[in-house]
This record gives sequence, C-alpha cells and structure tokens, in this order.
Amino acid sequence: MAASPARERPASAGLLSIGQVLARLTPEFPDLTSSKLRFLEVQGIVTPSRTESGYRKFSNADIERLRLGLTLQRDHYLPLSVIRDQLDAAGAEATGFAPPPSITPTPRRYRRDELLAAAGAGPQILNDAISTGVITAQESYPEVTVALLRGLVALDRHGIEPRHLRSLRQGAEREVSLIESTLSGLLRRTDNASRAKASELAPELASKIDEVRGLFIKDALARVLS
Repeated sequence: MAASPARERPASAGLLSIGQVLARLTPEFPDLTSSKLRFLEVQGIVTPSRTESGYRKFSNADIERLRLGLTLQRDHYLPLSVIRDQLDAAGAEATGFAPPPSITPTPRRYRRDELLAAAGAGPQILNDAISTGVITAQESYPEVTVALLRGLVALDRHGIEPRHLRSLRQGAEREVSLIESTLSGLLRRTDNASRAKASELAPELASKIDEVRGLFIKDALARVLS
C-alpha cells in the first residue's frame, strides 16, 4: 500500500502572532501594545503576512525591523515617516539586521570659519545677523545655519540686510509657539509614542503654516504689482 503523502506544512509555521511578538518585545519596549503594533503596520513600519482567516503573522525579519524602528522612535524621537524611509533604505527586512551608521548619523557641525566658507559669507554679515538676533551665536553651527547664512548673503546683494529680517525671525518664533500650543496635549505626556507623534505632526503643521504664509505674500504682491 502506498504511503500517505506528507501533510503540507502550514504557511504560517515558524511565524509569530501579535501576542508572541508582544511577549518578545515588551520587556525592551514596555509601551508596546497590540493597538500600537497595528498602528505601526498602518504606518508601514512593518508588514506582517496574513493567514486565510486574516490573522497577522510576523517573521523574525519583521521582529528585527520592529525592534530597530521602536529603538529609533524611543531614542531619537524620529517621526514614523522618517523611520519608515530609513528602514526601507537600509534594507531592514534582513534577519539579524544591525543598524548601519547611516541610520543615525552624527549631524555635521561647523566652526565659525567653516560656516563662513560653506555659506560664502563675509564676517560682517554674520556679525550683523548675530547682533540682530537673526542667528544665535554658538561655538559650532548646524547645517540649518549654513543654509540660513547663504540666504542672508543672497538677500544682502539686493540691499536686504539681517536687521530687516528681525521681524521674520520673531514671526517664526510665534509660529513655533502656535504649534507648541496646538500639540500641548501630546507634549505634556511622557510616553515615547506621544512624543513621537508630536515630532511627526510638528513638521506637518509647520509646512501648512508656511504654505498659508506663502499665499498671503503672493496675494500681497499681486496687489502691489497690479
């Protein structure tokens, strides 16, 4: 009599349920819950497979991707959209993935002379920007200051000096205060999920405010030039 064929191994063999994932990761990430795990799926941080009945099943690669994503969120307060892009770029789906240096690079800082060279600026315009509060004096400067100083140099060629831009800096501070007030509910919380959500929403709000400001300027220019 012919031997019975071996049973087909279930497609979900070796995969983990949500409960098993939580059992593995909650000792390291106590704030992780089943609802947050589903939210991370919606945000594209992890994409588990599904059984025929619709149950989520997670591979070891999914676990490693989750572990790295949660670490970036907890330790660096990165928005989930940034974490997702970095995980995708790094190929974080590989089992046993170790985060490469490019995931959390050390931001470049510039000494005063390096700042001037990178921005193509003279010492006087930087001094003027510092004295009027447009740029804050520091021992070393971040990348954003390089871009800002380049902009000041370009405007200076048209006679717009740093002192003329003081109100823009003050306006930016007021806009940040508005965003801070809007997100106050999240910012008052101490859990990492709330801080990460605030970090994700803040740039979106800033972008919308910038868009509205641009429309105000466009409308005002139309009246001036008409």
